[in-house]
Amino acid sequence: MLSFENDYSEGAHPAILRRLAETNMEQLPGYGTDRYCADATEKIRRATGCPDADVWFLVGGTQTNQTVIDSITPQYAGVVAAQSGHVNVHEAGAIEFTGHKVLTLPAHDGRIDANELADYCEGFFADANHDHMVFPGSVYISFPTEFGTVYTLAQLEAIGEVCRQYGIPLFVDGARLGYGLTAPGTDVSLQDIARITDVFSIGGTKVGALFGEAVVFPRSHSPRHFLTLIKQHGALLAKGWLLGLQFDTLFTDDLYGTIAAHANDAAETIRTALRDKGYSLTFDSPTNQIFVTLDQQTISRLSSHVRIGFMQKADEYHSVMRICTSWATTPEHVAELISLL
Repeated sequence: MLSFENDYSEGAHPAILRRLAETNMEQLPGYGTDRYCADATEKIRRATGCPDADVWFLVGGTQTNQTVIDSITPQYAGVVAAQSGHVNVHEAGAIEFTGHKVLTLPAHDGRIDANELADYCEGFFADANHDHMVFPGSVYISFPTEFGTVYTLAQLEAIGEVCRQYGIPLFVDGARLGYGLTAPGTDVSLQDIARITDVFSIGGTKVGALFGEAVVFPRSHSPRHFLTLIKQHGALLAKGWLLGLQFDTLFTDDLYGTIAAHANDAAETIRTALRDKGYSLTFDSPTNQIFVTLDQQTISRLSSHVRIGFMQKADEYHSVMRICTSWATTPEHVAELISLL
């Protein structure tokens, strides 16, 4: 069965598996205090242009989002996100479980708008009853978005300016960060992300690692006792070197960017074929996620040969489906899928 269901169906990039095997019998201290985590931290600091950045390694995406949002959001406040945002739709209430309401804004192909964010904040504080309401305590966006789209640099800077105006920390979920940074036409760099945000994550799980995410506080301003908070949220790995070694490998010779660019190139080949064959693309995504609206007959036909992801019902007869590429997608996989289409 051919699979384009997600970008984490395979184990890990061979370079990571080789290093895990080579170091398997080393005895190392736990909880991220090992030399591999230290090496990965230095490489991420150089890549972000932030020599004083705090870098933490957590086990997975949901734990990362929950830990970061809970730690930067006051206990009386919520987190502002797009209505389609991952923390609002696909986190099983993990954010609300910590006591923080997700406060939604309209999504424009997955993105929030800086002007609408400003209007929301202005309206909130202008309300005489706002002390009885859920404060906007942090802002969450993802890069790329849930629909594979990306923000421009101007859009990110405008959102960051609103956050600074109201003293609200900005968190960028980078579970698929590599794909956004290497998307054709993007004008956003990793250094831009570090400059604009208060905290962001670098996804490993969906960009070639076995598992794991890196959390970066670019100006060395982690919340107090952040390691303890990570542990409280079940995101601290005793064998922390397994995370550090993977990110050390991903940030050696820009393997992270190479992996992501490969997946984006494969997706663009499929996207072109879809357009040529008359399929209806749901979103104009330049990354490794392709969203296409299909009728049920076509979905049934394809499902006999290939796994693709279901996103949502479009109407009684159509559904939005996702085709997702990864580091492991080969030209042969792409050609076979195009033939099936």
